[in-house]
Amino acid sequence: MTVGWSRFALRFSQYYKSLSVTDIWTPPRLRNREWMFVPWGDRSVDRHRGFSSNEDLLSYLQQRGPHSSFHSTAYYRRPNERTMIDKDWLGADLIFDLDGDHLPGVSDNDFPSMIEKIQEQAWALWSGFLEPEFGLDKNHAQFSFSGHRGFHIHVRNPALLGMDSNARREMVSYIRGEGLEVSSILSGPESGWKKRIEIGKKTVIDKLRLINQGESNAKKLIDEFYDMLNSGKNDGRTKIGKTRIKNLAELASSEERISRLNADHNLSVFGKETSTFWELVKRDNSVILGTAGETDENVTVDVKRVIRWIGSLHGKCGLRVTEIPFERLDPDGGNPFDPLSESIALGNGSDVKVRLLSDDITARLGNIEISGNSGDELVVNDSMATFLCLKGWASTIA
Repeated sequence: MTVGWSRFALRFSQYYKSLSVTDIWTPPRLRNREWMFVPWGDRSVDRHRGFSSNEDLLSYLQQRGPHSSFHSTAYYRRPNERTMIDKDWLGADLIFDLDGDHLPGVSDNDFPSMIEKIQEQAWALWSGFLEPEFGLDKNHAQFSFSGHRGFHIHVRNPALLGMDSNARREMVSYIRGEGLEVSSILSGPESGWKKRIEIGKKTVIDKLRLINQGESNAKKLIDEFYDMLNSGKNDGRTKIGKTRIKNLAELASSEERISRLNADHNLSVFGKETSTFWELVKRDNSVILGTAGETDENVTVDVKRVIRWIGSLHGKCGLRVTEIPFERLDPDGGNPFDPLSESIALGNGSDVKVRLLSDDITARLGNIEISGNSGDELVVNDSMATFLCLKGWASTIA
């Protein structure tokens, strides 16, 4: 928990006390949802809660002013029961969680860039996979900014509520490109993944050539590829080192090899690194889905998961979990949603002097952007001070 958290606990409490019943949104079938709240300080998590009305929920929030608030993605006959078997599971929303912390080659310290990248991923997931390939309808979907490093897609099609973990896992594996044979896809009929691989092949070759030429962003590209290839490799599999990536970059700079590859994708034109090349192509065009806690199990697969409640404040940065209208999800659209402006909820306090505790920090909230290193002292507005301190990037100066 953040040092000096009582200051921010008070701000959260003031926010919730400012709300009326008409200000809060609750998920469908409220009575069948389990709720979980993280309090401030070292008190235990409060879960197995149930509410029968918006009034009951608001009363709890105004009395407790929690650090973070969650509700179950599942529906239960008896959500207040203490054990899962006694709750009597009835079904679950289909949830897709995108978390910038899992993106290869992206640093949380450059927060605006990370948010930009994960927003692109959210749109790619919907427009490239969920709608065209799985036939999901936006009328059954709700989109939200998580309040911190990611985006959530909630699908509430009644026909899908009973999907078990195995069926959901198959969707995740397809989106990640796991188990897909490149040669079979390229020699087969037109498909989403065939188009992705054709596009990804050119993208990866271009990046490999930049690495081999020693361009200014070569190190960043190497780190990105390294993260792509080795994410999730905590199961004993051998990691692919950066030297091998550099070797592949040298091989991919040969026009003769690329010509042969274009003529016949079954050829091992990069020797033992050919499989590494195709793995990069797949991963460059897949979507990075968030994992459930400390495991590699995906949030989508977990049918008894809790998700941040839309409208609550995120205790790790002070921003609000905010719904995104579908027509504003596309970051390249005419009126894209700006999470770093539209999720600000705490902004009425006085300016605050803070001291940065980390290096290479870049943050933006609204029109205010700051950057700096450990030891730098800044005077910032209330919302930025809350953001920096709750992230552990700064401390207030009396």
